[in-house]
Amino acid sequence: MDVGGTSIRAGVVDERGSLLDTARVATPTEEGALEDAIAGVVEDLRNRHEVAGVGLAVAGFVARDRRSVMFAPHLAWRGAPVADRIEKRVGLPVLLEHDVNSAIVGEHRFGAARGAQVAALVALGTGIGAGLLLDGKLYRGAYGVAPELGHLTVVRGGRPCPCGKYGCWERYCSGTALAATAVELLARHPGRSTVLAPQVAGDPGSVTGRRVAGAARDGDPIAQLAMAELAKWLGEGLALVADVFDPEIIVIGGGVSESAPLFLDEAREHYAGTITGARHRPLARIRTAHLGDDTAIVGAATLALEAAKTLV
Repeated sequence: MDVGGTSIRAGVVDERGSLLDTARVATPTEEGALEDAIAGVVEDLRNRHEVAGVGLAVAGFVARDRRSVMFAPHLAWRGAPVADRIEKRVGLPVLLEHDVNSAIVGEHRFGAARGAQVAALVALGTGIGAGLLLDGKLYRGAYGVAPELGHLTVVRGGRPCPCGKYGCWERYCSGTALAATAVELLARHPGRSTVLAPQVAGDPGSVTGRRVAGAARDGDPIAQLAMAELAKWLGEGLALVADVFDPEIIVIGGGVSESAPLFLDEAREHYAGTITGARHRPLARIRTAHLGDDTAIVGAATLALEAAKTLV
C-alpha cells in the first residue's frame, strides 16, 4: 500500500512485480479510522487473492526496525507501533517503509534502476522525496530518516520552507516551487503571459504546478521560463547529490516527472556542467521512473514478500 495524505492506494503484486489487482480509499484523518481503512483494504484484496504479507509505504519517518511511524506530516500517526497493530488486525506479517525508499526498491527490482549498485531516486511532487541505494542496499541512516535531500539548502536566506529553514531545494524544484516561480514571474513581467495569466487573473492561489506545466506545453512564455528555472535547480541539486554519493543512475519520479519532456534534457545539461570535475568523470544516467504511480506499491510489496520469506 501507498499510504498518502489524500488516499490509500493498494495493489496485489506478484514476484515478477506485476500488479494483479488494485484498490483505493480516501485517507481518514483519525488514527483508529486510518488503521480501520488499511485493514479493510487488506481484507477486500484477500478475498480475491492469496496474500503472503503487507507492505505499507508511508510518507513520513519510519523507525529503522520498520515497525513504527515516528512522524508523518499528513497522517495521524505519531510514534505509533503501526506494524504490530495492523498485524493483529489482519493476521499477516506487516512491514513499514518510507514511500520513496519503497519506490527506489520497485525501480531497482523491476524498473529504471535495475541492477544498479549505487542509485538515487528523487521524487518531485508537492516537495521532494528521496531514496538511496548504496551497494545495492537501502540506505536509511542511523535512525531511519535518511536521505532528506529536499531540505538541502540551495539558496541561503531563500524561500521559507515548512520545515523551518530557508532556501531548501524543494522550494525551488517541485510542483509547489514551479507554481511559486510562475507567480513571481507573472508579477515581474506583466503582459508576457499568453495562456497562464488569463487562467489565474485575480487569483494567484489558483496557480498549480500542473497548470504551469500545461501552459508551458501550450507555449506560454512565463510558464516556459518557470519550467527553465525548475530545470536549472534540478540540475544543480542533482550535482550536489552526485558529488556526495556518486550514483550510477538517478531516477526522477513523482507527479512532476510526468512533464519530464519539458525540463529533463535541460536539467541534464545543468547537472553535467555543475558537478565537481565536470568533463573529467563519468556522469550518472538520469532517467524517469518506469513504474510510474505504482512504483511505491510494487516496492513495498517486494520488501514485504522478502521479509515474509525469512519467517518461513
